[in-house]
Amino acid sequence: MHAVLHIPHSSTLIPPDILASIVLSDPELDRELLRMTDAHTDALFAGLADVAAPIVFPVSRLVVDPERFEDDDREPMAGRGMGVIYTETSQRSPLREKLDDRTRGQLLDRFYRPHHARLTAAVDAALERHGHCLLIDCHSFPSKPLPYEVDQSASRPDICIGTDEFHTPPELAALALQLFRAEGFSVELNRPFAGALVPAKHYRTDPRVSGLMVEVNRRLYIDDATGERHSMRSQRRMEKTVCEIIGLTT
Repeated sequence: MHAVLHIPHSSTLIPPDILASIVLSDPELDRELLRMTDAHTDALFAGLADVAAPIVFPVSRLVVDPERFEDDDREPMAGRGMGVIYTETSQRSPLREKLDDRTRGQLLDRFYRPHHARLTAAVDAALERHGHCLLIDCHSFPSKPLPYEVDQSASRPDICIGTDEFHTPPELAALALQLFRAEGFSVELNRPFAGALVPAKHYRTDPRVSGLMVEVNRRLYIDDATGERHSMRSQRRMEKTVCEIIGLTT
């Protein structure tokens, strides 16, 4: 397979030793997990496992966020308390006790670095076998903007396609827009979220790695207030479209 699916935000798991450092009450934490988890994205993209290798982050992004740069000086969201290790919630309130450098390094060694090693290995395997790799970054987003988000526009598309100026050829972005729109989805490019993740080993140096982020508006498949699944029809259309993108980039 020449394609890799990265699913970074589907888990709600917070190990007990880390839970002890979270300053939220149990009901507050439940609400924050509901807001910040890309609920069911592991299942939402599961139908693509035959055409792309899935790499799923095993714990909640409230533990460590594998989508961020490891170095907060390089990470724009660090200024909002959401660098690689969050210090603030989606509501801009404190999330956890202050971390010292030693604890921060332990969290990265335990979760972030092994996950990125798996992701890099999957990309390298595709490159070795096929000479190129399409990395699709799989997300969902709330139907209404959360306080931490940069884009506060109330108007949100069904699908957001994120791109990287080095790793997303213009024809790939155009193909994604065309195919999703052909399935009846409203689609925007890099709004309300932008970018496409590529492993650090290949980032901005290896044009054989193409990157595309696919963000699905949660209103298409869950109740934002409860996280309950309610529709399979949109999932089938979404899977069909991503399969076509992968097939046309072989």
